[in-house]
Amino acid sequence: MSLVSETPGPVAEAVPALIGGRYAPVEVLGRGGAATVHRAVDQLLGRQVAVKLFTAHAEPDADVRAQQEEARLLASLNHPSLVTLLDAGVERSGRSPQVFLVLELVQGTDLKRRLQDGPLPIRHVAHIGYDVAEGLDYIHGRGIVHRDVKPANVLLSTEDEARRPRAKLADFGIAGLVSAVAQEEFTTGTAAYLSPEQAGGGSAGPSGDVYSLGLVLLQAITGRVEFPGGVVESALARLDRDPVVPDTLPGPWQKLLRAMTARDTADRPTPSELAIAFRQLIIESEARTAGVPTLNEEARLAALQRYDLLDTPPEGAFDRITSLASRVIGLPVSTVSIVDRNRIWFKSHHGIDAEQIGRDPGLCARVVETGRTTAIPDGRLDPVACTNPLMAGDSGLRSYLGVPLMSSDGYVLGSLSVAGYEPREFTDAEVQILESLGAMVTHEMDIRRATRRASLQRD
Repeated sequence: MSLVSETPGPVAEAVPALIGGRYAPVEVLGRGGAATVHRAVDQLLGRQVAVKLFTAHAEPDADVRAQQEEARLLASLNHPSLVTLLDAGVERSGRSPQVFLVLELVQGTDLKRRLQDGPLPIRHVAHIGYDVAEGLDYIHGRGIVHRDVKPANVLLSTEDEARRPRAKLADFGIAGLVSAVAQEEFTTGTAAYLSPEQAGGGSAGPSGDVYSLGLVLLQAITGRVEFPGGVVESALARLDRDPVVPDTLPGPWQKLLRAMTARDTADRPTPSELAIAFRQLIIESEARTAGVPTLNEEARLAALQRYDLLDTPPEGAFDRITSLASRVIGLPVSTVSIVDRNRIWFKSHHGIDAEQIGRDPGLCARVVETGRTTAIPDGRLDPVACTNPLMAGDSGLRSYLGVPLMSSDGYVLGSLSVAGYEPREFTDAEVQILESLGAMVTHEMDIRRATRRASLQRD
């Protein structure tokens, strides 16, 4: 069931003119056995939303309780790789109460619809895999299993082949707590994407979500459903054989997809491990395009842990350097940015209040992944920066200069950057100045690390 604003249809069934007295349905986005999703207008805030209106059944009390449980489950989740719950309530204008959920309306399509046009570029599949793995890592860490990872539940916010797709995992209608799922004696999920343990009637644990994601990504690459057919035929097929991973795929892709779809749950990677693996595939693809050496992301993250820079209090030495960089280069914003697996931590931030942002929007992630100084005179004209929220969004940043912060053992930990609200060119002298200041930052990092190590040895 889709939550995207594509392929509209008229509102066919009798629904209230205002759901919950606030949301005016416009068109049907998708129908399922338990609910219908409408694009609607929030009359209070004037924005478009997706309203999931559950079908009323003969035993409304039991149904309402189950549907309210989904609302509570969704309300507890907050992650950029998950569809956001905005509101929930019970519509009582009909013969029996109907629970409704109000969710963000994702502008784009879902993966099922996108695959009707054929396979995706493999670099896009890596981005989708990364986003969904991050979402699964988040919910698994909260004791929740999705249990229905399939193309229709992966929403894509862009269809532009030149831009990186951003994926969100949707529809937690059959999700459940790990402890509760382990006690179930029935199979849930969609037949074509069930894990072998689900197909065999076993419980659906977190590793089952990983297996299902493996089948989804394999289909995104090949354009083919690996285990088609009816429920019994599809379920039994995966008990007899492993999915066919094409030998024409690059070696790392073959290894990763086979691990994700291993029949033994112990052989499957965790979502956290998947996120690092997909990030590595993304980096390798971008490095080949840029003609730069490939970064070893796993080793870089290990080096970052050794420096212990994340989530640490402000320090005067770093603040003095960012203030100096801003003053000398003549731009209002300057940061010491440390790039983690999925976020950017501002160890020092001059001219902005933010302490961290997601990794993808951050321009300093580009510095880290290429290992090179990056100069962007006008973000609106740069093919990558023009799609970056920091450049194209409300922040209004237009110019950017960032230099890599290289650890003593050869890994890029982050960047020293300056940015401004007007386009401007950067001179060679300004680049050299920022690189010199960047060397001061890494020197401070090395002193801090050595002091901490000496302290630990004394203890």
